[in-house]
Amino acid sequence: MFDSTEKRKEVGKWLIGIITCCILIYLGMRHISNIADAIMFLAGLAKPMLIGTVLALILNVPMSAIEGWLRRKVKLKRATRPLAIVLALILVLGIFVGVAVLVIPELINAVTLIVQIIGQGLDQLASMENDAAIMSSPLGKYLAGIDIDWLALKTELEEFIRTHSDSFVNQAVDATSSVAGGIVSLFIGFIFSIYILSGKEKLKRQVCRLTRVWLPQKLGGVLIHVCGVCSKTFRLFIAGQATEAIILGTLCMIGMAILRIPYAPMIGALIGVTALIPIVGAFFGTIVGAIMILTVNPFKAFVFIVFLLVLQQVEGNMIYPKVVGSKINLPAMWVLAAVTVGGNLGGPLGMLLGVPAASAAYALLREATQKRENRITTAPTRSDTQEQRQI
Repeated sequence: MFDSTEKRKEVGKWLIGIITCCILIYLGMRHISNIADAIMFLAGLAKPMLIGTVLALILNVPMSAIEGWLRRKVKLKRATRPLAIVLALILVLGIFVGVAVLVIPELINAVTLIVQIIGQGLDQLASMENDAAIMSSPLGKYLAGIDIDWLALKTELEEFIRTHSDSFVNQAVDATSSVAGGIVSLFIGFIFSIYILSGKEKLKRQVCRLTRVWLPQKLGGVLIHVCGVCSKTFRLFIAGQATEAIILGTLCMIGMAILRIPYAPMIGALIGVTALIPIVGAFFGTIVGAIMILTVNPFKAFVFIVFLLVLQQVEGNMIYPKVVGSKINLPAMWVLAAVTVGGNLGGPLGMLLGVPAASAAYALLREATQKRENRITTAPTRSDTQEQRQI
């Protein structure tokens, strides 16, 4: 009697839970646009804190290494954490700012020079059509067969730039305003990340305590375990990706120096920084580097592209699996999927965070699958239970 009553209560709770989930799913699908707007509004409000949390996770990797070194070398234990935070900030900001200062002016000059070369080339093609000696040659006959008014084409390009200059200015103003707003959010997030890093152990204890007290015991334990796996995966990914970027940038600089390609140190540093974004970052660095080299020597630009394609194949098949793949243990197919989805959701930052997120999900799914397989293999079958009852 007692067992049947308990079973009825369990079945009743199960049915109520199923009905409640179905109602919530129906209401969520019916008002999905309102829910999405509410989520975006809350994300906008918490944007500085989210940025600060991401910055803290990234800066925690070099800060932990620097702090461990300082604890072994410096006797001032109280000043170890602040000094480690300052050194980690100088290291990370110095790398990005230094590469930007070196590359951006040269890239602007390269694009300006390419535009000038295109204009001069159109003028030369137009003058060649007026030269009787050239027009009587096979090249002149080929140009005559093309039937293009090169001066008119140059005039149309200049008119296009002139007529769309206002829109370019407006877009630049809008971009500047959005960048200014992003800088404010980034600054607030930066301050927030410093507070997180300075008291990360205390913050971790408080979050774990709140989770255990206010959530069911099983759910709280699962949530703490998931956060631990995500934190470990992200830390290993950042360390491995930074190591791989340094190796790739160094090999690129050495190879360019051997091939006597210009801008070897600058482009090597650029390739190293852009390689922090998995898969697509190195291609961006290749395009920018090729544009810079093109203004000096077009043939060297072609050699650079071929060299970097070969280097990326070696890096992707030999270096990356050893340095990063062994750490996060994520197949290449899911790396590409994580980069694609993360890029569509969050741009370059989404590409950077997509791989460790997918790796953490992959590790948790593998762990849950292994536990379920163990339960299935160790669970007695129906025939076994019948034999045990007969015995």
